[in-house]
Amino acid sequence: MSRIGNKAIAIIPGVKANISGSNVKIEGPKGKLEMTLPPLVSAKVDGDKIIVERTNDERRAKAMHGLGRSLINNMVEGVVNGFSKKLTIIGVGYKAQISGSKLTLSLGYSHPVIMNIPKEIEVKIENNTSVTIEGIDKQLVGQIAAEIRAYRKPEPYKGKGVRYVDEQVIIKEGKTVG
Repeated sequence: MSRIGNKAIAIIPGVKANISGSNVKIEGPKGKLEMTLPPLVSAKVDGDKIIVERTNDERRAKAMHGLGRSLINNMVEGVVNGFSKKLTIIGVGYKAQISGSKLTLSLGYSHPVIMNIPKEIEVKIENNTSVTIEGIDKQLVGQIAAEIRAYRKPEPYKGKGVRYVDEQVIIKEGKTVG
């Protein structure tokens, strides 16, 4: 039995939910999101709750039940509160700049790394080394943060690179003469 899938999703006042077939549309104060439900799952609006149901009790249906419920819950939370990820750039000469819809990263390469920012995402930079990514789609916010981090992952000897604010990087001891 899916424990997550069996929980009803509360529709917060100011949020509109529209479910037709396998299409789910959620509208709220920050924007609107649309999604197709995973297979073996259906959903319905019951008053001020959204209930997610599965078609049978197979293992895959149980997995999709929990997944479908989590995705819809993230949509409701996103249109009300939004999501954000914070990254820190550590290293001498490493910095970030924003110009229009492009993020320019100087990460120690011979050329700057230029990344296009989707229109659904808002990127803020503080002190040239702190990057905050905000948006209503949890998956897209996490994906953009992961792509920025992938340009220069933290290295284990000095810790230089792009990392999440709460990420712990274990620093290795260098070679010793002995």
